[in-house]
Amino acid sequence: MIGRLEGRLHQLRPGEVILETGGVGWLVQIGLRTFQELAGKERAALWIHTVVRSDAITLFGFPTPEELELFQRLIAVAGVGPRTALAVLSGMAPEQFLATVSSGDAALLRKVPGVGKKTADRIILELQGLLPAVEEGEATGVAEDAVSALVNLGYSAREAEKAVKVAVSESPDGDLAHLLREALRILNPAP
Repeated sequence: MIGRLEGRLHQLRPGEVILETGGVGWLVQIGLRTFQELAGKERAALWIHTVVRSDAITLFGFPTPEELELFQRLIAVAGVGPRTALAVLSGMAPEQFLATVSSGDAALLRKVPGVGKKTADRIILELQGLLPAVEEGEATGVAEDAVSALVNLGYSAREAEKAVKVAVSESPDGDLAHLLREALRILNPAP
């Protein structure tokens, strides 16, 4: 089984990437959030889930092992296939997905294309209590406040979430002012 691939981005399109490693170009299915993270990069590393069927071998790639684990938990739910699981993780950040399942908010899951009432209810029922607890700690609140502040400054929610995520990964213990400075630096790189 392939667990992780790292190499040059040969081709990047919404929903898929060709990642060249060791002279082989691997076609990997990705979510839209992953596509946005990889845009503009020359190299990437993806955690891989392999689906083997009689007519195809399909690779699904994720930027973090935590997101891969959420994908694997989702496809274990009855009636949720890899495409639906990828759509769910494309539609919401892992933290948002965890909070949605934890709170039992099936209505939010139904907003994801391809997820109907029965599927949303089944996801909540089967995963509630099995996923890692959502940390309600200060770091999560600070990150949410930073995203909110950036949105109020005119950035899209998606741009703001991406920049804050990078800022948090660089300094997880940063306060709000620090995260905002770093996120603004990421959103407006010096020439």
